[in-house]
Amino acid sequence: MTGLVDTALKTVGVARPSAKTASANAVMNTYNRFPLTLVRGKGCWVWDDQGHRYLDAVAGIATDTLGHSDRVMRRSLHRQLRRIQHVSNLYRIPEQEELADWLVQHSCADSVFFCNSGAEANEAAIKLARKHGHQRRNIERPVILTAAASFHGRTLAAVTATGQPKYHQGFEPVVEGFDYFNYNDINSFETALQKHEEHGPKVAAVLIEPLQGEGGVNPGDHAFFQTVRQRCSERNILLILDEVQVGMGRSGRLWGYEQIGIEPDAFTLAKGLGGGHAIGALLVQAEADVFRPGDHASTFGGNPFACRAGLTVAREIERRGLLQHVEQRGIQLREGLELLVERYPDLFEGTRGWGLLQGLVLRENSTCNAAQLSAAAIDQRLLLVAAGPRVLRMVPPLVITRREVQQLLQRLDATLATAA
Repeated sequence: MTGLVDTALKTVGVARPSAKTASANAVMNTYNRFPLTLVRGKGCWVWDDQGHRYLDAVAGIATDTLGHSDRVMRRSLHRQLRRIQHVSNLYRIPEQEELADWLVQHSCADSVFFCNSGAEANEAAIKLARKHGHQRRNIERPVILTAAASFHGRTLAAVTATGQPKYHQGFEPVVEGFDYFNYNDINSFETALQKHEEHGPKVAAVLIEPLQGEGGVNPGDHAFFQTVRQRCSERNILLILDEVQVGMGRSGRLWGYEQIGIEPDAFTLAKGLGGGHAIGALLVQAEADVFRPGDHASTFGGNPFACRAGLTVAREIERRGLLQHVEQRGIQLREGLELLVERYPDLFEGTRGWGLLQGLVLRENSTCNAAQLSAAAIDQRLLLVAAGPRVLRMVPPLVITRREVQQLLQRLDATLATAA
């Protein structure tokens, strides 16, 4: 058939248009990508288009909970695709209700709103906070307090909530109604709260990560979060935790708030919830749920396919005992990183993190930065990710084995030996 078309075009003197080939130039230039094309994965390993195998300690940035091409996930999603993959939220969705039930039964929340990403989950939380401010605190122009060095997403309100000015540049005017305090600094928090509450209620919510991921793998301080919880309870201010990166078992507990000994009024999830498939969620306690039909919505949010992925992750965390596994492998990883800090004292000042979210902290006068070390690690067939300029982050799949953690440390050691 193609030959006949070519002949016809030539007969009338028309040249056949050439087919466009796939090109990286067709993708909008919003990432500084490593020169690496990954085409296949299995467990904690990925292969590039040249056949080289890499140990993946990025996991889609804390997303591929069960690793790559997990057998149970493949079977589960295959069965789902044979039934139904998407319907509108105009109708009841059994898979959505099952996943919501699991999340409610395993957390302090009473209800769940599903969306597609962490940024969308935080946008939903921001809307919830504003309506709470208007309805419950009679605030005309509500303020949401967030932490410096935080990261809450790339949409306009979420990026404004992000306490890093570099993410605001070029997108001004940012959304009004946000102010910032220093993370884990109770005096800074009290000052910000007093500033907006001195002449009547102004603060609708505090939005904060139990562990700052993009901001440098900074774990929350127990005493700080206890005080924040107390102040919010005293004033009927919503305490909303961004658990997009740390939730679903990455810390060795199911939720980050369990690590800091408090319960939030609401919290957000994404990343690890879908095990590599797009899903986000806002989980809310009953007394904080001010949404009514029409207040918020999402076309794709909570569709059967995404919720089946979430259900598979949730049930496999339980079935495989992954919380205890993450705790054990996290201890192994941290102890190995501490040895590397001792071995390379001119490069690193310490390590920090929870479970399988660990960071090596570079000295301020170090001769290289985290992005450079991530690039250098590729030569050792190891994938790492920076968390700011001074923290080298490791967030492997939760199924990583003892032997694979040891391989991670060996390949990292080889990378650092070259850098040093």
